[in-house]
Amino acid sequence: FLLLLFTISFSGETRYNKDKILQGQGVDEPLSATGFRQADAAGLFLSNVKFTHVFSSDLLRAKQTAAAILGKNRFCKDLEIKYDARLRERKYGVAEGRPLADLKAMAKDAGEQCPSFTPSGGETLDEVRERARDFFESLCQLAVELEQKEHGKPGAPGRSSGTSGEQFVFPWTNHCSEAEPSSAGSGSSTVLDANILVVSHGAYMRNWIGYMVSDLNCTLPANLTKSQLSSVSPNTGVSHFIIKLENGNLLKPNITCVCLNQDSHL
Repeated sequence: FLLLLFTISFSGETRYNKDKILQGQGVDEPLSATGFRQADAAGLFLSNVKFTHVFSSDLLRAKQTAAAILGKNRFCKDLEIKYDARLRERKYGVAEGRPLADLKAMAKDAGEQCPSFTPSGGETLDEVRERARDFFESLCQLAVELEQKEHGKPGAPGRSSGTSGEQFVFPWTNHCSEAEPSSAGSGSSTVLDANILVVSHGAYMRNWIGYMVSDLNCTLPANLTKSQLSSVSPNTGVSHFIIKLENGNLLKPNITCVCLNQDSHL
């Protein structure tokens, strides 16, 4: 099978986050001073993880967070960050740049509840989920193509064959109920086909995780509550997933959530 490790980080705080103002896609605020400190802390937390790929939303707050995380990494400071519009925050239309309280009032006037309410010009939850599904499937396809490329090289080792123990140092194993498939010094022969960092946004990631749980039967940590599953991640919260693709089957990925919205670095 192919083994894909997948780490998601929510972007750092902006002044709009602090003031509870909706940003969505139309408000492209930079990180606040607190946001940069959060991003640096996330980078230190992930500094011993050797990523093979980094993807980020193309909105400024996510781009700055991704750059800060890589800037603290011991192994891949110079790894190219690929910016992808499919990772953008949910679009809130006329509610963008306005207080969250205004969105709640709009929903109430329409006889609906947040977050399912879609303001004029905004994205529905189904549209956000479709973006997430499309991006996730592209990651799985990437892993298959990497495996095929490596398989075509006579005697070529896997991308992360375990020869360098540092690349298997995952900081969340001390905080989560699930063990990693391989860790430094374990003697495991597990081969990683890809170890991917994705930096995105809170409402988007809540929809993405919902898709993996409801549509792809993602296995969750035993101690995870329903409220934790439906809550928005704290700024620079980290979630980690193991995806196995047996025989390169893209239609039936086996997904395990190791930890959700990890914030011990904050």
